Amino acid sequence: MPRRSETTIVGAGPAGLACAIVLAQAGRRVTVREWHSRVGHRFHDDFQGLENWSRDEDVLEEIAKAGIASDFEWHPVSAGTVFDPSGKPHQVQGRRPLFYLLRRGPAEGTLDDVLLKQALAAGVDVRFNDRVRKFDGAGVLAAGPRQVGVIAAGYVFETDMEDGAWLALGHALAPGGYAYLLVQGGRGTVASCMFTGFHDQAKHVAATVAFFRTNAGLDMRDSRTFGGYGNIRVPAAAMQGGHPVIGEQAGFQDMLAGFGIRYAIRSGVLAAQSILDDGDYTARWQAEIGPWLKAGVVNRLVFSQAGEPGMKLAISRLARSDADRLLKRAYGPSPLKSILLPFARRHYRAQLADPGCGSADCDCVWCRHGEHRKAARPDGSRIRLRAGRKTEICYRSMP
Repeated sequence: MPRRSETTIVGAGPAGLACAIVLAQAGRRVTVREWHSRVGHRFHDDFQGLENWSRDEDVLEEIAKAGIASDFEWHPVSAGTVFDPSGKPHQVQGRRPLFYLLRRGPAEGTLDDVLLKQALAAGVDVRFNDRVRKFDGAGVLAAGPRQVGVIAAGYVFETDMEDGAWLALGHALAPGGYAYLLVQGGRGTVASCMFTGFHDQAKHVAATVAFFRTNAGLDMRDSRTFGGYGNIRVPAAAMQGGHPVIGEQAGFQDMLAGFGIRYAIRSGVLAAQSILDDGDYTARWQAEIGPWLKAGVVNRLVFSQAGEPGMKLAISRLARSDADRLLKRAYGPSPLKSILLPFARRHYRAQLADPGCGSADCDCVWCRHGEHRKAARPDGSRIRLRAGRKTEICYRSMP
């Protein structure tokens, strides 16, 4: 990739802003172009988890090493209650934080708000209401999910409940996924995270609320509905028209449980580093992210095939162990997972299919004027990319 002094980043999510911060701190001129009017437009001040169990290094230390300050609001969570499909509670405890609870959306103190402020302070030119159609020179694509592989729907609310984290498994609450209740400082989020059965979303959300009312004392006031979606793939190159593709636009998401913030920030940092040192972005993410993405595909297959009896067994074992150590082993690559990966890929072939070309630098029909079969944009638009020195992004309404 030729060295240039200016970089355009399409998308102002955590991946795009992390990339912009690293580049700007290294002296690059950076423009972030976001077609919405604000950051965090897909989120509603809901709680999410910044996963901390998959690596030895604490995720906040990892972010700090990249030059990104963790001055968004976060709360360490090292213990919680997990309900198996029969409704039996199990107490889960880690030696260190299992995840950091944070808020998403445009409000003050959220991850999105703070990353934006850091980017602006570093000198990044962030342009909102800027629907990108062309850009010249070096660029990074970070426009968010292109397909829908997982959804979360529920409520954000005020409450007098004590702080805590609760999770429940069972297809009645969240088919293929899990239901969760997170409370911190008088605020709460309750949701069903579904990997299938999207058409019955309302039924699963109602069942989730009823379950936590009965089993966790859920008490909501001033509740507001919310919904979000995610995209999961294991791309071949995560490049399009010679440009790195990062975050959920690349499909970098945990296929087992949908934890993607750590992948988003990491991929943005790796893309920035590849631009700064003319390095190979594909090689970087395949080494730093790829093995865990592939392990997630196998984990998803095992989870789905084991069914509710397998869930009960796994939760019981988790409750008897140091949760962070067990989860690290479960999420990490292994020889057995490498053997099972081709079977898992075949099972999820349609879901994992990359709508992009996958070639690092190509002039094929798709790169020149092809269209994604579906895009996961709230307005139902889809994207067209053109390779070469100029990358064209076209938004057209789907029928």
